[in-house]
Amino acid sequence: MIATKKVAFYTLGCKLNFSETSTIARDFQNEGFERVDFSDVADIYVINTCSVTENADKRFKTIVKQALQVNADAFIIAIGCYAQLQPQELADVYGVDLVLGATEKFKITDYLNDLSKQSVGSVHACEIEAADFYVGSYSIGDRTRAFLKVQDGCDYKCTYCTIPLARGISRSDSLQNVLKNAYEISKKGIQEIVLTGVNIGDYGKGEFGNKKHQHTFLELIQALDTVEGIKRLRISSIEPNLLKNETIDFVSKSNCFVPHFHIPLQSGSNLVLKNMRRRYMRELYEERVAVIKQQMPDACIGVDVIVGFPGETEALFLETFNFLNTLEISYLHVFTYSERPNTLAASMQNAVPKTIRTKRSKLLRGLSVKKRRAFYESQLGSIRTVLFEGENKSGYIHGFTENYVKVKTPWNPTLVNTLHEIELTKIDGDGLVRFEFVQTLVSC
Repeated sequence: MIATKKVAFYTLGCKLNFSETSTIARDFQNEGFERVDFSDVADIYVINTCSVTENADKRFKTIVKQALQVNADAFIIAIGCYAQLQPQELADVYGVDLVLGATEKFKITDYLNDLSKQSVGSVHACEIEAADFYVGSYSIGDRTRAFLKVQDGCDYKCTYCTIPLARGISRSDSLQNVLKNAYEISKKGIQEIVLTGVNIGDYGKGEFGNKKHQHTFLELIQALDTVEGIKRLRISSIEPNLLKNETIDFVSKSNCFVPHFHIPLQSGSNLVLKNMRRRYMRELYEERVAVIKQQMPDACIGVDVIVGFPGETEALFLETFNFLNTLEISYLHVFTYSERPNTLAASMQNAVPKTIRTKRSKLLRGLSVKKRRAFYESQLGSIRTVLFEGENKSGYIHGFTENYVKVKTPWNPTLVNTLHEIELTKIDGDGLVRFEFVQTLVSC
């Protein structure tokens, strides 16, 4: 009897990467491979890479070493954005045997005829212009929520971003296939679906290879709201210029879409936004936040912001800090600007010293703690619905309410992947919220 080959996966980066890793893993299983944990002995280790920041690049070598420590003879494959952008750089890393680009990764099992170790990794990566077709993906079995990919690529030309170079033009899944995937997820007992993509507000472009929009993002969420069996739907990051008032209004009245928005800002300075080639000014962002809070006062609003962009003076940084401080937002994801190859920003004048970038990042992370605490305090005494996660963290189980308040209670495995109505009662010293159970829920 021939032993079943074992494969393990490690995912860096965004929710989109997680959805694609899960789909690729199912392809392996359909070919007869056994999926194991990345810390276990495997014949093949697949690393899905990210290249948004310099730190994501550096982590790759560490992860390769971890795999080789478990099995020095393992066949190591690199896929993802970094693999498309710098394929030879990854192929030259000790222990890497195969590097697949943006389109090749979806045919990964076709490259596995010979699993013997290579002295230098083999590269199969097309020009990014060839990444003009869509491959649907969704994660399942890894978490209590599923990441459902609805869109890929981006037509925007932000001066700091490599994603269009790594993933190609904006293109979308067909509405029919999105609904089919959502239905399949609901049948697996998954309680929450998170919509993901590179620029999901651009949904509908390239749906059938047509550059024009076949459907709009509003039509997408209206259709998903009717899929039987879905308990919760959550929108991941969406550009402020593509988050229309009609979408906000629909979410406020939706059956299953939750009151949580993550809206990239990147800078609170109009001058910096212009240099970034963002497609909005701070006034539009402020208006979007105001509309959300008017219709959903308890909505959670997360913000992406970049510090240390070239030309960001102390005065321009303070514009961002003060703007964020006055906005009714709930938390920040702070990114320290790092020069990325082949981007316009990398050649801009007036680079900000890295020590100052680090200082500004620390200041905004402190503001994020303050904002999250204020948001949590505003929710005390309210009745919310929590979905519990599947991990035991130091004797506690954690979960998130519909409006993204993170709660905890002593570990109880029967709570995993269940929905409960709770009353938020107290904020702990670690910033999490305690609660009292009200009732168990079985439907949205």
